[in-house]
Amino acid sequence: MTRPFALLAAFVTAVFLGALPRAASAQEDSTWVQVAALSDRVEAEDLARAFAGLFPETAGFELRSGFYAIVLGPYLPEEAQFRLDTLVRDGLIPPESFLAYSSDFGPAFWPLAAAGTELAPPDVVPETVLEPLISELPDETEAEARDSEALLDADQRKALQVALQWFGHYAGAIDGAYGPGTRNSMADWQAATGLEPTGILTSRQRATLLAAYESEIASFGFQTVTDDKAGITATLPLGLVEFDRHEAPFVSYRAKADSDLRLVLISQPGDQLALAGLYDLLQSLESVPMAGERSLGDQSFRITGQSGTVSTTVFAALNDGLIKGWMLISTPGNARRDARIIQTIEAAFVTDSPLALDPGMTALDDSTRDGLVAGLEVRKPRFSRSGFFIDATGSVLTTVAVVDGCARVTIDRETDATIALADAASGLAVLTPVTALSPRTVAAFQLAADRTGAEVMVSGYSYEDRLPAPVMTFGTLEAATGLDGKPGLKRLALQSLPGDAGGPVLDASGAVIGLLLPAGTDPARTLPADVQFALSAAEITRILVPTGIVPVEATAGSALNATALGELGLGMTVLVSCWD
Repeated sequence: MTRPFALLAAFVTAVFLGALPRAASAQEDSTWVQVAALSDRVEAEDLARAFAGLFPETAGFELRSGFYAIVLGPYLPEEAQFRLDTLVRDGLIPPESFLAYSSDFGPAFWPLAAAGTELAPPDVVPETVLEPLISELPDETEAEARDSEALLDADQRKALQVALQWFGHYAGAIDGAYGPGTRNSMADWQAATGLEPTGILTSRQRATLLAAYESEIASFGFQTVTDDKAGITATLPLGLVEFDRHEAPFVSYRAKADSDLRLVLISQPGDQLALAGLYDLLQSLESVPMAGERSLGDQSFRITGQSGTVSTTVFAALNDGLIKGWMLISTPGNARRDARIIQTIEAAFVTDSPLALDPGMTALDDSTRDGLVAGLEVRKPRFSRSGFFIDATGSVLTTVAVVDGCARVTIDRETDATIALADAASGLAVLTPVTALSPRTVAAFQLAADRTGAEVMVSGYSYEDRLPAPVMTFGTLEAATGLDGKPGLKRLALQSLPGDAGGPVLDASGAVIGLLLPAGTDPARTLPADVQFALSAAEITRILVPTGIVPVEATAGSALNATALGELGLGMTVLVSCWD
């Protein structure tokens, strides 16, 4: 065997026309790849039927010359050129094949249901005849396989390496040289298909491999797409996705019917800071699961994310002030398919255009962030509460209610934290950041006796993650114990919200006198709305010291004004979030 189309020679004699391709006129919106033309209609039908076994888009039309053309298509112009180049390169159609256009053709003669009609793509695909054709090839011995292999030219050898690479058996260069790597990949393919792993493909096996490769390529519907707005040219699986919309810096492709796949092209101006900001932004999306590998360099980043429902790969690179890349969003269980799509995209992803979608050159603040993720759902925590720094490495004190049952806990939205202590009896929890932080302010605890009736302030994220900074709420210290004289608690008179729980309670000098506990934790009682409780600084110290954490003790100080007090609260208070 030479190329797959040579299989057909056993059944018909083809006359491949060597006419030069010409440019399409503005009126020609359908482009075809002409692979053969014969003078006899019956032979042309037989040849069209055989080609349809490899290419379901096979059609046949009469020519003005009296010949009968066998063509593939119709395609968009850029897709047609890609298909022509790819199929000739891989040895799947004759090297003499060329682009043809709608105005070249008369009535259709294939498929038979369309015979006599004007130009139209086939609605009925004949049953594949590929397997009968392949079965006609001899079942060669190993020596005969070596002999037939020796007749292959360089392009035909490369085509086999391409197919082996596509199916995940070959990782070397596409050079047409059959060294140990190629031989091992052939043996792997043979073993995977239930054949004896000799490392030498027979004519029948070569035909089977190439036909399977072309069948898969056709099912993906790869087409070369140039998006002038985004300044990107890429080969995309348009059999599985279709264009949706531009939403700077994204070009979205939604899933076609029966497909689970989504694609997003990325295009925006930017620098290293913008690249890092985009890296952080994308990881906040629901479609980018947190589990998976991440890498961020000066000029590019790559993200892989896997969960029980989503599998996502993202790549973007910075070049000449432009950030361009892509995001593949899929479902688990399609790793082999997705790897092939990624391989195809990466092999022909062209970003040399100076154009890009421009969401603005400013830093990725909250307002910019909202615009960037339009159309993509941002991942949200289950809920958030407050906490505050208790040492110079960024350890955080918070309420156990915010960490109980969480798959992931973060500090200030971005820093992952581990639970160093969760004391259910007191309601106290300590978080350790995965990467050390540098707090602007560390809490200093007031261990001396309190003066009841004194003004206090709670610093907390009252509205959870809806505001970028904590809210300062003022009230008074009503008692140095809980109701019924319960020790370790302080009773406060102030109006708080659920998000404030875990926040520090400060006295007028800025010292922390306690940690605000969640409201309404006693199911047997309904207390007035302004009655709140805090775990006392003395009780916090008693619990922490045995763990090796020694809180900073406050020294006596004078009262601060509201602005200075607020600055202290702002510097030590953090948002603590619970994630599924």
